[in-house]
Amino acid sequence: MGEAISTSEVLSATGVDLSYGSTPAVRDAHLTLSRGEIVAVTGASGSGKSSLLYCLAGVLPAVRGQVRFEGRAYGELDDEEISALRRERFGFVFQYGELIPELTIEENTALPLRLAGQRKRPALEAAAEVLDRLGVADLRERRPSQVSGGQSQRVAVARALVHRPAVVFADEPTGSLDSANATTVLQEFLDLARSQGTAVLMVTHDPKVADRADRHYTMADGVLDPKGRAS
Repeated sequence: MGEAISTSEVLSATGVDLSYGSTPAVRDAHLTLSRGEIVAVTGASGSGKSSLLYCLAGVLPAVRGQVRFEGRAYGELDDEEISALRRERFGFVFQYGELIPELTIEENTALPLRLAGQRKRPALEAAAEVLDRLGVADLRERRPSQVSGGQSQRVAVARALVHRPAVVFADEPTGSLDSANATTVLQEFLDLARSQGTAVLMVTHDPKVADRADRHYTMADGVLDPKGRAS
């Protein structure tokens, strides 16, 4: 486990409720995330942890309460500004990688930079650099169907971090991997995030994953424990 790079708060939730129709998914959640910090939310399937993550990422709107990024409440931002946040300031790692099959590994990795308007050559150069740091630079010309699950998840991590986002949201980032690959990929992911000062909020059902975080919260039946504990 490493130390958080900064104590400056980058993301917070205050009294957040989220519902699907009349069914509550998150109830009165309070959470903070500091720059460069790794925070885990653990809980069983259906506990609301993924719903909370996507609410904090601006994908799902809170019914009440406030989510703030760098001091600005999401309620103060229009749809275009929220989309720009997700595209330029946030990164995402999903359980199954979610790489685009038609693109090469290098093109998949460069995608956040290209969407932010960077020209192709420097975007691919940046992608090659982060792929090299994760030990998969030799795969850059392959398609996602031509790499293993562990390799695919390293590429997903590279894509999430290539544009040096303020926060990466990771939903069961090692859930599709065997234990050996899970341990290695998680360590590489968190080491690279810490090295560039990126905060990580990850949800997981695996206590071994949560143990790698600086702090962790537990969640059950939509209720988040009121204070994150040191791992």
